[in-house]
Amino acid sequence: MYGSYTGRSRTRGRAAGLRTTGTAAALGAALLLAGCSGDGEGGDKRSAPTVEQQPKDKDPYWVNPDGNAARQVAAYSEDGDEKNAELIRKIARQPVGEWIGPDTPEAEVKGVTEAAAAVDRDALLVLYNIPHRDCGQFSKGGASDGNAYRAWLDSVAKGIGDRGATVILEPDALLHLVDGCTPQEFHEERYDLLKGAIQRLKQQPATKVYLDAGNAGWQSPDALFQPLQRAGIAEADGFSLNVSNFQTTAVSTEFGKKLSEKIGNKPFVIDTSRNGNGPYKGGDPAESWCNPPGRALGEAPTTQTGDERVDAYLWIKRPGESDGDCKGGPKAGAWWPEYALGLAGATK
Repeated sequence: MYGSYTGRSRTRGRAAGLRTTGTAAALGAALLLAGCSGDGEGGDKRSAPTVEQQPKDKDPYWVNPDGNAARQVAAYSEDGDEKNAELIRKIARQPVGEWIGPDTPEAEVKGVTEAAAAVDRDALLVLYNIPHRDCGQFSKGGASDGNAYRAWLDSVAKGIGDRGATVILEPDALLHLVDGCTPQEFHEERYDLLKGAIQRLKQQPATKVYLDAGNAGWQSPDALFQPLQRAGIAEADGFSLNVSNFQTTAVSTEFGKKLSEKIGNKPFVIDTSRNGNGPYKGGDPAESWCNPPGRALGEAPTTQTGDERVDAYLWIKRPGESDGDCKGGPKAGAWWPEYALGLAGATK
């Protein structure tokens, strides 16, 4: 098990769970806006309640009315459990990242972006399909080779079209080049794929791209700035930090600013989905990333961060979805209501 890098973002807890939640969006904006339940794993299959969008000036991103949290609210409400329904509403009412699957990217992305555009919002997309993903570990997979990835990425871009979207590009992919986890033989191709992905996505007129740069507990800014430059950060809108991790917003901001200074003062976004209580300090340090107990939701998603260098606080990791079958959790990516309740209940 690749466990010596205890600060890593451990996005592997998402990949195994890439599934049909986003595909439900591809069925069309009308289905999603009506709040009808789909067939994705996790959550209750009963119809989700109507979910209102956040004020656009505060948070321009689309809230999916058919997400697992929304379904869970409906289930608790139907059972008369308003206490738990109210807790899960803390998650359901916020926009979260739509992790795009490998099979029908154009239709999936088109469905999400059309649903967002229909309510005058932008889509928040996460692309996690790089070849040799996660060094062959828990979230191994990704496109079969570079050409397959380019074709997949092109389909994603076509699905976006001219609609508003923010893309978090390949969590962990760059960091696994820096920390030596990805074999050297794949490094040149990966740099080329990341740079090409930025260039292709930026052909879409209303798309922002943030290249992932790990988290404050993983690598230093000195180790990251040259790899980021090589991967094409100059053509991106910025970089992302703390995806699926628990580093505090203050620590992430300080780290991000130090890194930003080395790459032309590029702005960045921070995943605040589960960082309300910071990193977990107990148990096996090698598994501190996996369903740590006692964590809390962080700052609500917003573009009003009060810091000109921080473009947004985002919920890129979807709160309430398991990191993997550890600490009593279900398989990676599956909705886990008990953990969701713990996150919401611990939130101040």
